[in-house]
Amino acid sequence: MKWPETHRKLAASGLLAFTDREFRAVTGSTPVSAKFLLIRYTKSGLLRRLRRGLYAVEGELPSQWALANRLYRPSYISLETALSYHHLIPETVYSITSVTTRGTREFDVTGTSYSYRTIKRQAFFGYRAVQRNGETFLIAEKVKALADYLYLIYLKGAKVNSRLRLKEVPRRELIECLAAFEHPGLVDWYKNDLKIPDHRIQH
Repeated sequence: MKWPETHRKLAASGLLAFTDREFRAVTGSTPVSAKFLLIRYTKSGLLRRLRRGLYAVEGELPSQWALANRLYRPSYISLETALSYHHLIPETVYSITSVTTRGTREFDVTGTSYSYRTIKRQAFFGYRAVQRNGETFLIAEKVKALADYLYLIYLKGAKVNSRLRLKEVPRRELIECLAAFEHPGLVDWYKNDLKIPDHRIQH
């Protein structure tokens, strides 16, 4: 199969990033021919290998937000990236942070760092699909992004960002999200020991 036909089929599929299995399905190739085509197109610069088993057409890569969901599944954008998105921290975050039920991983793709931190399966909720420029990505809701962040801070015994903006965060809803992690001491730590201005505001 020649590249123009392959490119046309990939474009028609709507997949900006695709696995080798998806490539076979879209192009109708056998496993052997698909492997050969992927190697050939990658070496010639027509495709880019994003990680093992995941590819994109060169020059037509998905956005960083959409790519974060595709690099490692299941996952949704959370932690510092989502806190910045929801204006809960003033900093601009240049790496893309996500949570997953799988093991902790990090990837570097086209100069951008993608990190994935593990949370419990029962706490894998509280995210929504956002559409931007024709792409869809999953990102934590405001309260859940904060709960994910506090959970991992608590586990590591790390320092909490002192510039967290919590005035718009419903305290009861946050406590419910923290309780979902079922981790001893987490809720009490938030209620009694977390030292951040205005985190006691009731909603």
